Amino acid sequence: MTKNKKAEQKTQQEELNKKKPTESNGTCTAEAEKPCDNMAEESDNLSETPDTTAKEDEAAEWKDKYLRLSAEFDNYRKRTLKEKMDLITAGGEEVIKSLLVVIDDIDRALAAMETTNEMEPVKEGVKLISQKLNDTLRSKGLSEIEALGKELDTDLHEAVAKIPASSEEMKGKIMDVVQKGYKLRDKVIRYAKVVVGE
Repeated sequence: MTKNKKAEQKTQQEELNKKKPTESNGTCTAEAEKPCDNMAEESDNLSETPDTTAKEDEAAEWKDKYLRLSAEFDNYRKRTLKEKMDLITAGGEEVIKSLLVVIDDIDRALAAMETTNEMEPVKEGVKLISQKLNDTLRSKGLSEIEALGKELDTDLHEAVAKIPASSEEMKGKIMDVVQKGYKLRDKVIRYAKVVVGE
């Protein structure tokens, strides 16, 4: 009978231990090993807090550096865009200023045509104005694309028509220029419109 009582007491004790994973003093029982392991991990995490804080500080520092660098780049981009626009405006202004002299000459020629009956001096004046305009534009980098009698070059010329060639050697060559073409330094700004012999 005593053996049965001891077995019953042991069974009752095990049931109590299942319901109560820890003892009143806070130590772990055998059945509650997993919760105690979690508690140990939490205590380890608490001990790592200074290291975590250092990492968070480093991350915040890198984020701050990134934001500052991004802002600096944005400011640089805006500044260079403004400088570029200023250069374009200044370049346009320079060309316009140089053309004002030619416009003054044209106004004088028009006034002279109203008062004179002789056409020869007016023709000479217009030729001089035309020459002055061409010189001014040439000084700014403008040049005419040569076309008449040359081979058709699609990088410089635009064929608008074909006509029968006057001779065998004029086949594939430019026989007439409908509209002059121009280059600004090395860049074609208007293709020459030409008639090609076939």
